[in-house]
Amino acid sequence: MFKRAAIALQLLLLAACAGSTPKLGGAPNLQVMDAKALPVPDREDLTALDRAYLVGPFDKLTISVFGIEELSEKEIQVDASGRISFPLAGVITVAGQTPNEIEGLLKERLRVNYVRDPQVTVNLKETISQVVTVEGEVRKPGLYPVVGRMTLLRAIARAEGTSEFSKLNEVVIFRTVKGQKLAALYNLKAIRLGAAEDPEVYANDVVVVGDSHARRLFKDLLQIVPLLTTPLIITLQNL
Repeated sequence: MFKRAAIALQLLLLAACAGSTPKLGGAPNLQVMDAKALPVPDREDLTALDRAYLVGPFDKLTISVFGIEELSEKEIQVDASGRISFPLAGVITVAGQTPNEIEGLLKERLRVNYVRDPQVTVNLKETISQVVTVEGEVRKPGLYPVVGRMTLLRAIARAEGTSEFSKLNEVVIFRTVKGQKLAALYNLKAIRLGAAEDPEVYANDVVVVGDSHARRLFKDLLQIVPLLTTPLIITLQNL
């Protein structure tokens, strides 16, 4: 039994030595700077990453018409066909519209129905339609809302990070574009070090973090050969 474990350990260590750790930087448009020289982002930098949110079926909105109490703070849920019903405005199709565009639609309808210069505010209360699926070897697999710009690293962070058995160089994003199913492979370790671009993820994407069988074997061997715990942990980062 011990002999088998020793042989497995040798193979595992060889595999770990063969792996290379990416250096910091290397991704296009990424400039590596001294830690003390990293500048502070300005107002434009902080808002440049925003992405317009498109309302979809079953999303919940909060709509208010200033000065009309009966039409203020009304919670409206978009139906399955992407429409809402609002007093004095009737039924409006809102799927694929931003909250700002919905405000414009409501203003036009209310103006027609004798509301003088209506001031309408539409806010997103809850999103159900615009989500990304994160699963595989992450701490908290699930569906996460995509509000604003989201990248692969942010999606993984929403899922509370990778698990102890994750294979960082085998992260796949599945996406459907014009009916065609597509997939791309990413190296999360390289992205974390800035050696590769952090790709954007979009609503309906599926992110799958791979499983490292070597890490699982590693943990089993730790239980078999506890005296080798220290050197094994050192090589674990390369699996």
